[in-house]
Amino acid sequence: MLHGDAAFAGQGVVAETLNLAKLRGYRTGGTVHVVINNQVGFTTAPEHSRSSQYSTDVAKMIDAPVFHVNGDDPEACVWVAKLAVEYRQRWHNDVVIDMICYRRRGHNEGDDPSMTQPAMYDIIDSKRSVRKIYTESLIGRGDITMDEAEHALKDFSSQLEHVFNEVRELERTPPAPSPSVEKEQSVPAGLDTSVPLSVIHRIGDAHAELPEGFTAHQRVKPVLQRRLQMSREGHVDWAFGELIALGSLLMDGKLVRISGQDTRRGTFVQRHSVVIDRRTGAEYYPLRHLSDDQERFLPYDSALSEFAAVGFEYGYSVANPNAFVAWEAQFGDFVNGAQPIIDEFVSSGEAKWGQMADVVLLLPHGLEGQGPDHSSGRIERFLQLCAEGSMTVALPTEPANYFHLLRRHAMDGVRRPLVVFTPKWMLRARQAVSPLQDFTEGRFRTVIDDPAFRDQDGPATGVRKVLLCTGKVYYELAAARDKREVRDTAIVRVEQLYPIPDRQLADVLDRYPDAEDVRWVQEEPANQGAWPLLGLELPERLPRLVGLRRVSRRRMAAPAAGSSKVHDVEQAELIDKAFSD
Repeated sequence: MLHGDAAFAGQGVVAETLNLAKLRGYRTGGTVHVVINNQVGFTTAPEHSRSSQYSTDVAKMIDAPVFHVNGDDPEACVWVAKLAVEYRQRWHNDVVIDMICYRRRGHNEGDDPSMTQPAMYDIIDSKRSVRKIYTESLIGRGDITMDEAEHALKDFSSQLEHVFNEVRELERTPPAPSPSVEKEQSVPAGLDTSVPLSVIHRIGDAHAELPEGFTAHQRVKPVLQRRLQMSREGHVDWAFGELIALGSLLMDGKLVRISGQDTRRGTFVQRHSVVIDRRTGAEYYPLRHLSDDQERFLPYDSALSEFAAVGFEYGYSVANPNAFVAWEAQFGDFVNGAQPIIDEFVSSGEAKWGQMADVVLLLPHGLEGQGPDHSSGRIERFLQLCAEGSMTVALPTEPANYFHLLRRHAMDGVRRPLVVFTPKWMLRARQAVSPLQDFTEGRFRTVIDDPAFRDQDGPATGVRKVLLCTGKVYYELAAARDKREVRDTAIVRVEQLYPIPDRQLADVLDRYPDAEDVRWVQEEPANQGAWPLLGLELPERLPRLVGLRRVSRRRMAAPAAGSSKVHDVEQAELIDKAFSD
């Protein structure tokens, strides 16, 4: 892996990545790091860019050997490179080569590095090139003749000239707008993501069939028994719905890797993908005992890292296109630390380089009075990055729909990232459960019509108002409607925020011909959540929504209030406003 000297010392992701080097689930068998120590950050002197003597001192944190070598000595560089590779092959650990050299030119043709480093560049300008020094050494030792040296130089110059002319020839072609990648990968219509009831039974059984003599924790035993019960009786909660999705993929022959901070237990999901023996500490993974021919299940607790960890999972999904790869944040807010990976790779890798990846980001989200740093996965940031079908962004509200979403992503043949804003409150809410029938038939619903009117034959006349929403606020709106005995208001859930399901939404709205008041209701502030995108896009796509109104918190700098009592007051006002005239 190549690094610059300033970046190796200054970029936090280097330390984060080094910290992953020996962790289970992240080991690569050692990496050879080559630091091109040529003052690439030339506008800042070393004494201003790091507190350590060497730019490579950060590697001492994992006891990696560091070889400092003179870049003017090609043979020493080759010898050190071979030594580093042999060390890596023998000990399977990271090793660092610090090649101390220099830049003769600036960052580009317009840069003059002598403006900022005059003393250093006086020395560099007086130095002869490495090629000249090494050529003279070879001739002096009798290894090559002068004619051979001149022939090698002419051959190299000829190759450079040939490539230069090819580029110049290409530049004569008139430029054209870059094409969109949106239609290069289309989601197949009518994809059946259901599973047989026997699969659900098997996954439930696996959670109750612990090894003989295995002692589960007293607080975990009831969870495992409930999963067995849910596999027979229904009322499937969020955690078991997710495990059914992952388990069924394993039985379909799909490798499943899921990682993150406390992911094996699941801070919110309480998935308990691993059961720990209370007495011995032994580990048992129910999803590894489903069938004889199932694929591998790889759940990992990661370091407290976002930048490096998300980057690792992105790279894993690129390298293994047949795997289902997911990363879960402890809180959705914490993905902020991985924003460069999301900006540079997750959202735009396909458009920039044609690099396919279908990594899944699971981001717990929901305003529940836990404060500004434990509420929002920043829906608006992801939607702002969406274009050309670059990602799927969803906020499902039912365990079964979440199940179908994960299976669709794994089965549709489209290699694009999936961002799921997962719930917190809904994980334990009695309302947020699904019957077994919803798993054994159907598919992911991008828009869910109001169940109060869904089964009604023909148009739902008499409905004067439609509330569009997404996330847990649906359950609060539904409870308020029942309490107030409102009969003329429908509540429609938009489960997929991008790509915008305008056609499906139009079909649902057509069922309410008398509705002249359509509102978008969100618990996030006005400048956050889905409104900044949908408030602009929906009226353009659906003429009926030209007068679409917003119901939300005011515009806020922070994602949420810092006081739970203030949150309760704001939430009550929001619900009142949704049903007001």
